[in-house]
Amino acid sequence: MEAPLLVHIEGSRLPGRSSPAGPGFPGFPGFPGYENIHVGVQRKDRPGELLGPTPGDAPGARWTLECTAAEDADGVAVRGPYVQNRLGGRFVYLSWGTVDADGLFTMFRRAKLLFADVDAAVLAAAVRSGHLTARLPLSDAEGRPLCGRVRPPVVVWSAAAPGRP
Repeated sequence: MEAPLLVHIEGSRLPGRSSPAGPGFPGFPGFPGYENIHVGVQRKDRPGELLGPTPGDAPGARWTLECTAAEDADGVAVRGPYVQNRLGGRFVYLSWGTVDADGLFTMFRRAKLLFADVDAAVLAAAVRSGHLTARLPLSDAEGRPLCGRVRPPVVVWSAAAPGRP
């Protein structure tokens, strides 16, 4: 049986509207530097469709995703229009991109929040409360947009509603 679940993502420490060039990391080329940076939640299978594009110099970023949760053979499956489902599990993409003068968003990197990284007890409590909250910084140690798989302790998952510990 499916239950409604609101997934809240609360981002802090955004990287700014511009990011200088820098080195890459395994499997990714160097970071060429970008201007007018924004971040948003990517809709499932639609990289150009974002929920709540937020400027990189905002004091924080918040998104609420209307989802459902249901028990399946692997535990709890979270589903919704912004939940990706690929090999390796269900997850949410935070897409980083630039916005041009016409308002066109061009993605350059993404951060991945996997539901498999949520502690089973926290996920079970979230299903009961109807709220799952992820809190994370949105810049890496060098101050650039956070990308790649984001795991605890960088992201902190809780069954609390927004604004509650």
